[in-house]
Amino acid sequence: MVLSPRGDVIILKDFKGNVCKTSPEILFRRITLKDAPPVFSVDGTQYLYIKAGSLYWGATTRENVSPSLVLEMLNRLFWITNDYVGHVSEESVRKNFVLIYELLDEIMDYGFPQNSSTERLKEFIAMEPAVSRPKAPLASIGSGPKEVVKSVLSTSRTGAKEEIFVDIAEKLTAIFDVSGRLRTSFIVGSVQVKSYLHGNPMIRLGLSENLLLLSDDVANDDGAPLNYGSLDDGLGPVVLDTYSLHESADQQVFAQDRILELVPPEGHFSLLTYRSSKSFRPPFRIYPAIEDDIHSDEKMTLYIRLLAEYDPRKTASGVEIVLPLPPTVSRAHLDTDTQDNEGPLLSKLTGKSFQQSAEWYPRDSKLVWVLRNLPGGREHTLRVRLTVEPGQVHMVRHEMGPIMAHFVLPGKPTMSGLDVKYLKIMKDTSRGQAPSRWFRAVAVASTYLVRTD
Repeated sequence: MVLSPRGDVIILKDFKGNVCKTSPEILFRRITLKDAPPVFSVDGTQYLYIKAGSLYWGATTRENVSPSLVLEMLNRLFWITNDYVGHVSEESVRKNFVLIYELLDEIMDYGFPQNSSTERLKEFIAMEPAVSRPKAPLASIGSGPKEVVKSVLSTSRTGAKEEIFVDIAEKLTAIFDVSGRLRTSFIVGSVQVKSYLHGNPMIRLGLSENLLLLSDDVANDDGAPLNYGSLDDGLGPVVLDTYSLHESADQQVFAQDRILELVPPEGHFSLLTYRSSKSFRPPFRIYPAIEDDIHSDEKMTLYIRLLAEYDPRKTASGVEIVLPLPPTVSRAHLDTDTQDNEGPLLSKLTGKSFQQSAEWYPRDSKLVWVLRNLPGGREHTLRVRLTVEPGQVHMVRHEMGPIMAHFVLPGKPTMSGLDVKYLKIMKDTSRGQAPSRWFRAVAVASTYLVRTD
């Protein structure tokens, strides 16, 4: 957890769920009222903390762990954050809270430290930080949160005199085991606005009525986590674990009414950034399978089965499946399926036909399978005939992978369930044409992989 000098919870990550929900309050109260040492115990829970960057960096556990290890881990987390954001302060942590949650997911594995090297983390974290610099005593107020997720949708002018674009862009993280079970998933999203309204009138965006903000007040009386349902069955609220608003939005109105009320600055800006760990229905399922060749100990056949499990009315504009192979693979022959019954209809409706291709890159030791304009509800299979060095078939099974997917999937509904229900522009349009309003949504892959062993 990361607490502000006032005790506000900025970052909170519960890996095992066996510590009471009031642990941040207990930690801060002990620090401020009793001048607590760096390590202390309350009701069987160990509390450990450091103070760095004017913030309290704390950890709790009910296990018997080495205090020096945990304190060193907290210190490393502070310096890793500093390496990314430039200067650690309450403002920089709030602006980069989504990035810090991603760092925590890579640094810790279910509560166990696994990676504390900034250089190694750069291989897994692609998100750009909002870099901060130390402020002078009379520095002016900043311009609000920078974009966390950039929309891949075009925001070029349509020719209208006045118009406003509202995009919901979401980056998906999903990790599957070899049997296809979803092990880890969360969404990092952003509501982005591009305004070309004359006179900068006030606007009101109404979000989903069942929107639930965990950072406000969510807990059962007994401290147990609530059951929010699943988007697989369409039940339950839209849940945001944490969020950050642009400085022009009214925080109180949003917290009470789920309405984004603001006077938008001209141009492109990120109005709301958020993180949701509620389960969602993955748009793609990937199932690898390997068959040995009974006639040769140097050959094997790999099948990669791809299911597009999103709405058939949606079309993924680009899907890329990448499988790293060990250097003991000397040759690969790839065959894509040829079923494309809906191809002519799709081409007639959208002007774009489904296409797929697959290549083996021996220099990079990887397979790349590309599917363009892929409609939902489709299933495709890639067949790969591998030739390996003698006696290496068993090792290839364990050394290949993981399978990584990259995709761009436009269209509603969003994966988190968040939606803009209406947009009101507080402007008199009786003497002229009403401004044009454009609403769009897109999902892209952040870390989307399937383990093969």
